[in-house]
Amino acid sequence: MQSREIESKKMPKGRLNRFSKFTGLVSSVAGNMLLEGSKQLAKGQRPNTKDLLLTPGNAKRFADHLAQMRGAAMKVGQLLSMDAGDLLPEELTTILSKLRSEGKSMPLNQLVGVLESDWGDDWQDQFAQFSFYPIAAASIGQVHEAHTQDGRHLALKIQYPGIKTTIDSDVDNLSSLLKLSGLIPKTVDLKPILLEAKLQLHAEADYQYESDCLNLYKTHLNNDPRFLIPSVHSELTSENILAMDFVEGVPIESRVHAAQDERNAIMQALFELLFKEMFEFKLVQTDPNFANYQFNPKTHQVVLLDFGATRHYSEQISEGYLKLIRGAIAHNPQEIEAAATQIGFFSASILPQQKAAVIELFQQACEPIQFKGEFDFGTSDLPARIKDKGMALSMELDYWHTPPADALFFHRKLGGLYLLAAKLKARVNVLDTFTNVTQTL
Repeated sequence: MQSREIESKKMPKGRLNRFSKFTGLVSSVAGNMLLEGSKQLAKGQRPNTKDLLLTPGNAKRFADHLAQMRGAAMKVGQLLSMDAGDLLPEELTTILSKLRSEGKSMPLNQLVGVLESDWGDDWQDQFAQFSFYPIAAASIGQVHEAHTQDGRHLALKIQYPGIKTTIDSDVDNLSSLLKLSGLIPKTVDLKPILLEAKLQLHAEADYQYESDCLNLYKTHLNNDPRFLIPSVHSELTSENILAMDFVEGVPIESRVHAAQDERNAIMQALFELLFKEMFEFKLVQTDPNFANYQFNPKTHQVVLLDFGATRHYSEQISEGYLKLIRGAIAHNPQEIEAAATQIGFFSASILPQQKAAVIELFQQACEPIQFKGEFDFGTSDLPARIKDKGMALSMELDYWHTPPADALFFHRKLGGLYLLAAKLKARVNVLDTFTNVTQTL
């Protein structure tokens, strides 16, 4: 794990305290809009509300407030930036996307409070060394490095206090804030995404669940030397603390300057893992954040971290995606339609031209899996083409049906791998990888 500079900010606790933070953000942004509007009027210019709202100052206020709130506020921003990016204005997507990597740590007194609550007042007795400065901070918790008295080198994921009790209200407050901003089209129904954000946050705040998922992955990948997964130390793991082996690694995206063969091998392994997750394990780690992967240059292993966003998939959904991808490979729109119907993509009121556009979008999204030979992600404009087609489907054909949550999260993961492959400029024979994993199914 590689540390970075992390600013410390006290996380506000209590529903009223956190709601006041949201209203304070609204007031701050409104005041900034009034000031900027006055400046433009003084110059004889007619201010535009959207332009006033999306000034660099307001963008920073918005992202900074959500990063300080952490928890659901930050997570919804991350979800919207990746799931609704095709529907939201580009400026708002840019603001929200900042939250994928930004996080502020809790101050020492809050940290010690969590440690004493879960481990007791004498918690330090079991450690030879404990680093109070976090090596990583995210939406749910932060990670600290420690050495036990018996010589174990640990990474301790410590949850921010009060996260569990603020999830639902934070999501509701942020939803209201986004609606008040006027930036989201009234025709966009965010309810399914926001409901799923609540469920996802409650799952990620359950460190015992994450511990169980991590152990499942270790079992599934026990004989695959390409991956390194830290072991859980159950006697130190609690409701708010997840104790794992400390594993060495560098950010996965930092391998962009490595040899082409290494970059190809990393992405080939990750695509193979995704297909095994969906079609063999029926268990998918759905968070595509690059920070969930690292690379160990000494062992040439991909390090898998953070299993809080792991979802179990039903046979119906798994089989539906198998049929859908096979239909796309065969360029058979009837098979794609049948599979998409099985997954639950089409609303009862969908028009023929809308259904045809959705099928065409699936066909395009499967382009790397259809390609015979090594698909060059570094030179492909596929993400832009998918975005354009998705926008046309929503804006021109007026189709806003939200897919099932399982589909939404699987698409996030697949899209995240496409983005990582493009970042690494990898060339991967995705078709062969898919065929090898699914040939006996």
